[in-house]
Amino acid sequence: MALADQFARARRVMRNDQALMAVIAALVGVLVAYAAIGFRMSISGIQWATYGVFADQLVGRVAELPIWQVLLVPTIGGLAVGLFLQFVVPGGRVLGVSHVIEAMALRNGRMRLRDGICAALASIVSLGVGASAGREGPMVHLGASISGGITRRLGLSPHLGRTLLGCGVAASVAASFNAPIAGVFFALEVIIGHYALSAFAPVVIASVAGTVICRAYLGEQPAFLLSEFGVNSMWEYPAFMVLGAVCAAVAIIFMWSIFYAERVVDSLGVPDWIKPAAGGLAVGAIAVEFPYVLGVGYEATDAALKELLPLWLLLLLIPLKTGATAISIGCRFGGGVFSPSLCIGAMVGGAFGLIAASAFPHLAASHGAYAIVGMSAVAAATLGAPISTILIVFELTGDYQITVAVMLATSIATIIVQQLGVRSFFHWQLDNRGLNLQGGRARHLLQTLTVSDVLTRKFEKIPERTSIAEIKALFTRLPDETFVVVDGNDKLVGTISLADLKHIVFDDGLDALINARDVAHSQAPAPGGEDTLEEVLAIMDVSGEEHLAVIAAVDDRSVLGVVHHSDVLRAYNRALLEAQAEEHDGESDSRKY
Repeated sequence: MALADQFARARRVMRNDQALMAVIAALVGVLVAYAAIGFRMSISGIQWATYGVFADQLVGRVAELPIWQVLLVPTIGGLAVGLFLQFVVPGGRVLGVSHVIEAMALRNGRMRLRDGICAALASIVSLGVGASAGREGPMVHLGASISGGITRRLGLSPHLGRTLLGCGVAASVAASFNAPIAGVFFALEVIIGHYALSAFAPVVIASVAGTVICRAYLGEQPAFLLSEFGVNSMWEYPAFMVLGAVCAAVAIIFMWSIFYAERVVDSLGVPDWIKPAAGGLAVGAIAVEFPYVLGVGYEATDAALKELLPLWLLLLLIPLKTGATAISIGCRFGGGVFSPSLCIGAMVGGAFGLIAASAFPHLAASHGAYAIVGMSAVAAATLGAPISTILIVFELTGDYQITVAVMLATSIATIIVQQLGVRSFFHWQLDNRGLNLQGGRARHLLQTLTVSDVLTRKFEKIPERTSIAEIKALFTRLPDETFVVVDGNDKLVGTISLADLKHIVFDDGLDALINARDVAHSQAPAPGGEDTLEEVLAIMDVSGEEHLAVIAAVDDRSVLGVVHHSDVLRAYNRALLEAQAEEHDGESDSRKY
């Protein structure tokens, strides 16, 4: 706790949390930038050791290698990754951007540095031996882990912790792409989820600091050096709109293929440690004939943007790169999806541009322009981040001449994908793990609070053969009570409230004819003690019931208690107020210093 004490002392001396956060943000930006430099150099070092060449020359080199080496390198590398995951990494999986979003939403920005380092090491080996995945996702997770680790050590408030997590992400993106503006907006759009000034300033500082360090070591040039492209005719904009729709379909197939591959691989029953080796062998087999599928794909993307690939190869690389990425990630190699989505999008756009040019030769722009539009549209639809993706593409290419076309296609692709219920690849991953964060922190409260938190264990229980006369007498004494009706085995039959008797309360002739079972509301399904408040509210909405008996299990209808609609809402409001108070305390601490 020494660092936390020093931080508290610094807050008292500076008496301004914004100024102190600016210093910490700059420090995070510098640390993350050096981590990004080390990450990229390590990947290049492994590629040099295994293929004898650096990343930007991989395709040409692989074409010259013997088949056995192309197959052996990713296979042996996959075996190393599998053993590392099996014996070193908790859970046996590489963590990524979805875990950063989870930490922001549910853990107030706190992450373990060890998790980030383990994920980075697995990704370095994976990408170094040619796994078809991106380097940006692991770098984002590492940067977030660095800032999350600092948050834990300094004991920052939830508000400051979430801001600092955004700083680590912004610096990661800025350092990875040499794109400081995109780094800021990616952190705000995808991770933090808002553009409040209190978060904006530190995120900008971290992004700038990360960019300055990276440019000092790696240079200022964008990732792709291109001639300027333009739009030849206003009639091309409908074509860009169609391209946006095509890119939406490609993005859906790309994301679905990864999850399908994961399910297939997990269903095979083979040991987890052998899965990356099998995936490496499969990717190597594809690379024997089509080396463009190896690695992050920047070399293939650059070739498509520079119009160096024929139509048949552009079309063929779309499914091949999709399949290679699905195999790599599905077999538990480390890596992200951003670079592959850029590569696939460039292929889609380039192919679309060639086809459009053959149909309308006097109207269509260079198909390199369509490649830029396609890479932005597929990546934005995959990441669920149209603003930051547009900025990343501009900063990667340095081409602002086709701004309107990129924005148009990207917006259409993103809208179509999200209308189909997919917010992003990362949220799809969270959904598959049972974490739906679409409703934000408020919905999470409903998902984490259970029936046991609001259960009333003091309730009135009556046998199913109790007469109506007896029930009327009970309601005379307890008019607001909800009675739980049970059978001879003490199992739930249903519930009775005063409203259930309103049609017979004045008809004494029925007292000897019907009993409690006849008027009870039978519950199907009845909630269990571990059901969430979200599930209980859904049952209440469908059934119209405001009082539900709670059972032990589906196959054991023993009654544990009663849950009331008012108690559910009261518990939710109390938890929401506590969360808001915690947030307010963090912001107040920032202001008072």
